[in-house]
Amino acid sequence: MEDPNNSIPEMNLGKPYTKKPTSPEEPEQSKEQFEKTKKELDKIKEFIKKKYKFIQSISVLPPQSIPRFIEEEEVPSDSKDNVHLLLIASDEKAKEFPRIMKEIVEEIKRTKEKIWVQIKSPADIWEICMDQKFELSSAIAMSFPLYDKGFLGALRVAEIHKSLVLQKFERYVVSYVFGGSLVRGEATKDSDVDVFVIINDTDVKRMPRLELKERLRGIIYQYVAEASAIAGVKNKLEPQIYLLTDFWEAVKDAHPVMFTFIRDGVPIYDRGTFMPWKSLLRMGKLKPSPEAIDMFMSMGDGVIPRSKRTLLSDIFTNIFWGVTTPAQALLMLNGCPPPNAKKELVRDFKREFVDTRMIEKKYLDFLEKVIATWRDYEHEKIKEISGKEIDKLLAETEEFLKRLKELRKQIDKISQEKTMDRIYSDLMSLLKIMVGNKSQALLIEGFEKEYVKKGKFTPQHLKILKEVFAARADFKKGKMDLHKVDRARKDADLLINDLTEYAQRCELATIERGKMKLKFKDKSVDLFNCDSRAFFFSEGEVREIVDGKIVNSKMEEVEKAMTKQRGKATVEIDSKVFEVLKKEFGNFELVF
Repeated sequence: MEDPNNSIPEMNLGKPYTKKPTSPEEPEQSKEQFEKTKKELDKIKEFIKKKYKFIQSISVLPPQSIPRFIEEEEVPSDSKDNVHLLLIASDEKAKEFPRIMKEIVEEIKRTKEKIWVQIKSPADIWEICMDQKFELSSAIAMSFPLYDKGFLGALRVAEIHKSLVLQKFERYVVSYVFGGSLVRGEATKDSDVDVFVIINDTDVKRMPRLELKERLRGIIYQYVAEASAIAGVKNKLEPQIYLLTDFWEAVKDAHPVMFTFIRDGVPIYDRGTFMPWKSLLRMGKLKPSPEAIDMFMSMGDGVIPRSKRTLLSDIFTNIFWGVTTPAQALLMLNGCPPPNAKKELVRDFKREFVDTRMIEKKYLDFLEKVIATWRDYEHEKIKEISGKEIDKLLAETEEFLKRLKELRKQIDKISQEKTMDRIYSDLMSLLKIMVGNKSQALLIEGFEKEYVKKGKFTPQHLKILKEVFAARADFKKGKMDLHKVDRARKDADLLINDLTEYAQRCELATIERGKMKLKFKDKSVDLFNCDSRAFFFSEGEVREIVDGKIVNSKMEEVEKAMTKQRGKATVEIDSKVFEVLKKEFGNFELVF
């Protein structure tokens, strides 16, 4: 990964992964040389990045690997003490490598530093892997990154994961292969890294083969996060685990996935298993059995019927649900319970929208057609459909859905109008009870004078009241949208709740003033005065005093009197009531 400060971290250029130790005895000249080399490498890196935009990575090869590069590659032996700079560039630029190398060498000469440069393409690295020179490919993967677009990081995380896996159970792993975007040279810093691990299960005696696979799979997946953390990259490993016997069976059956895997995969570890298969495939020796050929050929036999069935399913399913579901939604928005799409939808749609002239009849006809077509499809009456019919259905569907969007606006407008009328009516009714039967302006004035200024309600209540009335006026002029109506509704509901609660408290207080308890010598009576009528309750019976006489009554009469009493501030009590009770039951005393 490129250093965030765009400079080379302090390191021992002889051992890129550890900071060079210093001691009092270390020659000052050596320190100066070390710092000078770091600065020059920074300059070279910036020169390469700026001039060659196609460079995928720049890194320093581990010193311990230099002898092998000298031995295996065309690298001069006198470069063993040099810093070896490795550049990876896209395969398309391979013809330009000699020119690029020459220009970079000229730049390095100006620094007078001992630096050797190598340029390789992904194809060159894969060739190293194919030749099973795994030490060289490992050195490239583990080289110290000065700059990386993602290719080197993806290669490094696979190499680290492989090392962790082999360290744990090398005897079971026969091949470790990677593929996907990394092989294609398209890996970025966020690319997934596809790797394949083939496990030898031919010599397993202590446990079932599948148990071995699951155990090893668990460990292999455990190492995924650890490898990413060590590599310091975002690339996510995607391991696929295969038993050797299963893999071979799949190859014999000509499984396309396995053939692709063998053809495109690149091994970074192999014990003589993967590479022979790859060579045999190139030679045309890996051939499917006759049974496999028959099986794959048979896949084409039903392609036409299957395609027609799939086409019918996709077309009719999408159109049916795409038409009926929005229609159901609008019915619910209009206050109806959700109807059954096949049985009740047409009936309810007609009643709510067509009969009320909110939508044209042709859209009901189309809805009915869609449902009928769906029934025919379900009962297999329709076997296929022409392209012309599909185009017509899709065009009609588009028109229907467009009209439903307009219908929704109509429903919303009606709903908003009902909402504004409701809250206005509720507020006016409450205010008339509290202030009197007056005009809107006088109601607001009276509410402010009698209730706000006297501290019974807050100025905020008055503000909400005025805003709600103003909102209704704006709505009538067509100036209100859905959000403003909803806000007015919420504010009005709060105000209505507070007004209702206040009115109920006043009513309760008025009713309480009309209640009293009379205690006679041998009994108690609850007396209730309401709307100039006097009721008393004794031994579970309701009685009323009318014209100086006690008569039987009912709770319904009490409730009627209470309804008439609402809004009256005082309770009138006729003194003759007490005379009648005294005459009936004797002397009494009031109990509070």
